[in-house]
Amino acid sequence: MPDLLGLLPLLLVLVVFWLFVLRPARNRQRDVARVQGELAPGRRVMTSSGMYASVVALEDDVVLLEIATGVQVRYARQAVVRLLDEPAAHPETKPVTRPEVRPQSPPESNAGPGAGAGTTP
Repeated sequence: MPDLLGLLPLLLVLVVFWLFVLRPARNRQRDVARVQGELAPGRRVMTSSGMYASVVALEDDVVLLEIATGVQVRYARQAVVRLLDEPAAHPETKPVTRPEVRPQSPPESNAGPGAGAGTTP
């Protein structure tokens, strides 16, 4: 019985290693394989560098992506990390919303006119 208690910490370390290292790595591999299998022309994707694009054509290990109307780039197929649910659309058809920017007035100065205007004493 004491011999089995000596193996308990080792078994615990192995279980923790499997839970935190091996299992998540296998899930990531499965997700990458799924993304690569679902690549098709017309799909919206995101690359590992964060670029959003539409798939134009697929080759063996290269994917041709359209990042803007008429602008196509070649990427390694493994660089595509996410499929987007939204349908492919040209950028000019999607409105871009930006927060309203209000102009700020310059801070008021207590010095008289001409103070700090490049004059030297």
